[in-house]
Amino acid sequence: MQQSDIAQILQSVKTIALVGASDNPSRPSYGVMAYLLAQGYDVIPVSPKLAGKSVLGQQAVGSLKEIGKHVDMVDVFRNPDAAYGVAQEAIEIGADVLWLQIGVINGEAAVLAQDAGLKVVMDRCPKIEIPRLGLHKSA
Repeated sequence: MQQSDIAQILQSVKTIALVGASDNPSRPSYGVMAYLLAQGYDVIPVSPKLAGKSVLGQQAVGSLKEIGKHVDMVDVFRNPDAAYGVAQEAIEIGADVLWLQIGVINGEAAVLAQDAGLKVVMDRCPKIEIPRLGLHKSA
């Protein structure tokens, strides 16, 4: 995927479902969620363990299907084996983008999502890409 494609995705999405969210500040998903919220994105934490709880002021849900509005991007903090199932759910809810975090590499999940019309970013992190592409909001 070209840098311009990644920039276009990050500029166009508004609602992000963060799958594999954690309420532990030492976990990467927590830091990325905090960063995305600070950048003005609407971030929905998705974790069966945290369903009904608040993470960084956002109500967590147990699965993508529980989100009651359109999700532009599904950001995946799960092991690579789980990515295929998340891709299936992202397709089912009509998401536009499947973003697999650094280390979450699953070619079958990527092909499934692409074949269903989703844009796919794999093995990258929006917290790194936003400032690298000069898209971050200045304080």
